Amino acid sequence: MKIIIINGPNLNLLGKREPEIYGSETFESYFEKLKAAYPQVDLEYYQTNHEGLIIDKLHEIGFSYDGIIINGGAYTHTSIAIADALGAIETPAIEVHISDIYARESYRHHSYFTEKCVGFYTGLGLKGYEVGLKDLLGKLTK
Repeated sequence: MKIIIINGPNLNLLGKREPEIYGSETFESYFEKLKAAYPQVDLEYYQTNHEGLIIDKLHEIGFSYDGIIINGGAYTHTSIAIADALGAIETPAIEVHISDIYARESYRHHSYFTEKCVGFYTGLGLKGYEVGLKDLLGKLTK
């Protein structure tokens, strides 16, 4: 089972950026723990701050991977183009947000991705990625 986690802008700063919101663990550290906990899954990680590169990655893997976990960062609330890419591919995606987007600024309350995804998790911290992974694995093994 091949699953990729795609993180968008500023998520490369996890562990340094606003630890009161995002925690103090780097994503790379968390990802290693996640891979160790799920050795049966071929997990990959991709992060970029560039909208077009997220779209290119979705096009690249969207017909060959088993699943996607995506945290689009701020692009979640602005990018119809990434939403269109999610809708154009066959690989199912789960949307994850570390912070509770509904407890933050009002412009963060809307996601263009949600209707293109098979699951949605917000406000669970980094644990949301594992919850999303479990959900995705459950959907894929039915």
